[in-house]
Amino acid sequence: MRAVRERCVWSQRITHRDLVPYLIEESHEVIDAVETGSRADLREELGDLLWQVLFHAAIAAQDPDDPFDIDDVAETLTEKMVRRHPHVFAGEVANTPEEVLVHWNAAKAAEKRTRESVLDGIPRGMPALALAQKIEGRAAGAGVDVVPADGPRGESELGDALLSLVATARVHGWDAERALRERLRALEDEVRAAEAAG
Repeated sequence: MRAVRERCVWSQRITHRDLVPYLIEESHEVIDAVETGSRADLREELGDLLWQVLFHAAIAAQDPDDPFDIDDVAETLTEKMVRRHPHVFAGEVANTPEEVLVHWNAAKAAEKRTRESVLDGIPRGMPALALAQKIEGRAAGAGVDVVPADGPRGESELGDALLSLVATARVHGWDAERALRERLRALEDEVRAAEAAG
């Protein structure tokens, strides 16, 4: 990576912001490889995603004000994983996945104690459906419930129901993505109001 950054004219000029579309694309290619690809596809796509991490670290290493490199990234990650696995690296006990999650969430809450809302830290650039699942989960944790629809009894039926809703949007000329994002903004307002009242 260092050689590419130093000797490739295109790579020399790339910024973190320039790389974002490639990071998104490579992430989706990993997902495709997991869901429908071969082991060779997955190995290749994980390498491409790792290249993005290395590229961002190489750019960061050249920052004149606050440089960090891939070793610093790895050290920060190691420290976080040790903190979040006290049942592995400290004296805590976790015999079930649920108990592991209790330790993980407690460590994460301690790390993020400066946050003012359960909604803080949710990346707004996520696709609307993934964003909806994340926000709805945080809303439920804050005591703001969205009433689940009746119907689907599994992921396959859920896929059918979602596709049917998208078809309804198309027939009416509605933007399904925008509709969901607007509803999510309203849900966020409800969560923040509940937090302020509580």
